[in-house]
Amino acid sequence: MHPTIQAFHDAVLAKDDTGLLPLFAQDIRFLPPTYWKTWTGNRAVAAVLGHVTAIFTDFTYRRVLGDGRDWMLEFHCKVEGLDAVGVDLITLNDDGLMQEFEVVMRPYKTVGALRAAMMARIAKDPGFAAFRDALR
Repeated sequence: MHPTIQAFHDAVLAKDDTGLLPLFAQDIRFLPPTYWKTWTGNRAVAAVLGHVTAIFTDFTYRRVLGDGRDWMLEFHCKVEGLDAVGVDLITLNDDGLMQEFEVVMRPYKTVGALRAAMMARIAKDPGFAAFRDALR
């Protein structure tokens, strides 16, 4: 496995949000499963994922597939007690940092629960407002 993917895998499982930022390209693009918008920038993406890791419970990776620049990490988790399965689709740049990161999840009901939980969390996070400009 690529060292960046391994470090990401390990940080997510350990809920180590501080371990994520060094893995991201400065201009990383993150496409969440909850709406059709893109977050841009390493600090904004790290902030979003910090909230996500706090919401997900019983998180496990089921499969990791990839080679070179393109990777897929299949996961299972719970959101507000609801089961979900999803994939992280990751593209690395020439420096081996995460450049593109898209998350696809199902079922729809769980994605809705994730969106509601995220909105509740970020509403209480005064520092998160600084990242609103990173949403395109």
